[in-house]
Amino acid sequence: MIVDADARDGEVIWQPDPSSIPETGVACFADHLRRHGVAIGESYDELWQWSVDRPDLFWQSFADFSDVEFGGHGGPVVTGDRMPDTRWFPGRTVNFARHLLERHEGVALLSIDEDGTTTETSWSALRDEVAALAGHLRAVGVVSGDRVVGILPNVREAVVGLLATASIGAIWSVCAPEFGPGAIVSRFAQLEPKVALIAPGYRLGGRDRDRSEEFVEILTELQSLQQVIWVTSHSGVDAPSSSVPSVEWSDAVAVPADLRFDDVEFSHPLWVLFSSGTTGIPKGIVHGHGGALLEELKLLRIHGDLRPGDRYFNVASTSWVLWNSLVSALAVGATAVLVDGNPAYPSLDRVWEVVESARVAVLGVSAGFIHSCAKTELLPARDHDLSTLRCVQVTGSPLSADGFRWVYSRVGDVWLTSMSGGTDIASIFVGGVPTLPVRVGYIQAPALGVRTESWDDEGDPVRGKGELVVTAPMPSMPLRLWGDADGSRYRASYFDAFPGVWRHGDFVEFTSAGILIHGRSDSTLNRNGLRLGPADIYAAVEALPQVVEALVIGAEIGAEGYYMPLFVQLAPDVVEEDARELIKDAIRSSLSVRYLPDDIVSVRAIPHTRTGKKLEVPIKRLLQGAALRDVVDRGAVDDPTLLDEFEAFASRRSVGSST
Repeated sequence: MIVDADARDGEVIWQPDPSSIPETGVACFADHLRRHGVAIGESYDELWQWSVDRPDLFWQSFADFSDVEFGGHGGPVVTGDRMPDTRWFPGRTVNFARHLLERHEGVALLSIDEDGTTTETSWSALRDEVAALAGHLRAVGVVSGDRVVGILPNVREAVVGLLATASIGAIWSVCAPEFGPGAIVSRFAQLEPKVALIAPGYRLGGRDRDRSEEFVEILTELQSLQQVIWVTSHSGVDAPSSSVPSVEWSDAVAVPADLRFDDVEFSHPLWVLFSSGTTGIPKGIVHGHGGALLEELKLLRIHGDLRPGDRYFNVASTSWVLWNSLVSALAVGATAVLVDGNPAYPSLDRVWEVVESARVAVLGVSAGFIHSCAKTELLPARDHDLSTLRCVQVTGSPLSADGFRWVYSRVGDVWLTSMSGGTDIASIFVGGVPTLPVRVGYIQAPALGVRTESWDDEGDPVRGKGELVVTAPMPSMPLRLWGDADGSRYRASYFDAFPGVWRHGDFVEFTSAGILIHGRSDSTLNRNGLRLGPADIYAAVEALPQVVEALVIGAEIGAEGYYMPLFVQLAPDVVEEDARELIKDAIRSSLSVRYLPDDIVSVRAIPHTRTGKKLEVPIKRLLQGAALRDVVDRGAVDDPTLLDEFEAFASRRSVGSST
């Protein structure tokens, strides 16, 4: 139920309808616990406290609740309490694909092309195609532990590829076809894959993009490949000739086969997800079958309230961890809605058109998408039938107070759940709970089973803003980083700051109203000892209708210098000087005069990784004098030509500063 909220952040804007609470996943789980003799109170806080005080009972109970069947020999749920040397469910076996494919009927996938063509895939048909592809992979020689990679858009074949690979116990990795050749090779060459599934072209923005020549060059760099399977049905681009033996997708799935699942140890590698790769060699993050399955189920059932029969639409490319969550909806018995091409083409309203036409119950979008919608005249609740929409999930960056208000004024009476997690854990640290009120600007609660805290630089817990840390293990923490034989890179990435404690690299603040994420701690603004997360600047500046998007950098220059520019993409027809004064006024009134930037620079656009993260750290390093080639992989950036413009700015400023 929507609640009238005043202008102050933290005011309740939505309350759950009491009559709907018993149907939620979190309420059903609590009832399951009580029926099995677990004494817990009625509040979410009490349930969360029990889940982190008794992680062994929590995870075993959640597996039982979710009908996750383990093979192997029973034993302790967890051994070793010091990260990263913890082992979950040792001696137990499982197969991720089995739990996504068995015991479900009806529509498994709803595939929507950019031109609106819609295709349904039943669970029966999906099982048949997975079985056929797995049989083909086995015939090629793929065995447990081998790697299969995909360069594919968000289409059915990518889902089949993941599930067929997992059914064998082989290891899957995928990226979107718009990635540059360097970005693809820097990821997949590490894995030494045996088979690649590749779309030689893809449709985006109303036209086919032919990448066949570039992909043939990529194949010469992946010398371990024994076969390429070309996926050509989603664009007008034909399969090219290459030196690697190849087949068409239709031939690879032509021979029927029995559906087999090779049960593997709980922590057997399932997939490799890659970090953004904006600098250095991208980290290959390895997750296991059991940990990924349990965490994805918890994310979807408890913190997304996804239910059997629901339709789940997450606006995500195959390169983003949320695509893995989209596929994991099958484990709940929900239908995954796959939208190929640009989901916001020809306009932002297309997302809401899909929600209506596909009868979506749970929608996942980025905060940036909501902020973009808020700067338009869109009124989805008026223009579309959104009666099936129960939940809107938002992640990727902090959602502003104005973003919250836009959803409730323009979308309607839905549960809005802002959440924060990461590729690193394929899950969330903090997020939504459908039985709690939604407060403007705040994330609702820590996730079940996640003992997350805010720490200062000395490693002491603080109530205010601090480093987001996790002080007890989670099943989906990485098994390892690919190629990191001695674990040194893994430890340096997450455990060097506080030994035995996971430091994620975000600023977090726990308050009585809820949780605030203040952006990345490694891009912190620190002027004269005053620390501020970039998200605070963005919240003030991007609320202006004159500003499409902003990027703020705090760069230490030399021994004592500090330079803090604010780059802004202005809306069309906005006068630059007028915008500068409005931006300054917004920062003065919302924050402090101390955070006025040294320069306000109008730019064509703001650069991001292909998963939507602003390039704060690479641009900071450019301003500090580093070469462009050393700070970012151009193929991992949404618009590589923007980098040249920022490099030119950094060069001009360096020359100007030295004269």
